Amino acid sequence: MRYFVYLIISNNNQRLISYVGYTNNIKKRLKDHNSSKGAKFTKGRKWKLAYIKGYDTKSKAMSEEHNLKKNSKLRNIIKNNFKNENISYTPL
Repeated sequence: MRYFVYLIISNNNQRLISYVGYTNNIKKRLKDHNSSKGAKFTKGRKWKLAYIKGYDTKSKAMSEEHNLKKNSKLRNIIKNNFKNENISYTPL
């Protein structure tokens, strides 16, 4: 089974906020986040996928998720790249 680490972004009062997670079904997970069935932090917001990377094992994905959550510089780079690519940001 393949696992994915992802970073999703939402617009909160003209400020981009991000959430990092891992899953084995990215389409279902993003749908859950956008229908307020995901993590508590993501409820009530509309999210767009900004980063995804696949791993062969759950433990590798969990380790990468932890690293990405703690690496605020990398998260900001991903958010800035997303912002520049989506000048007129509109949530899903």
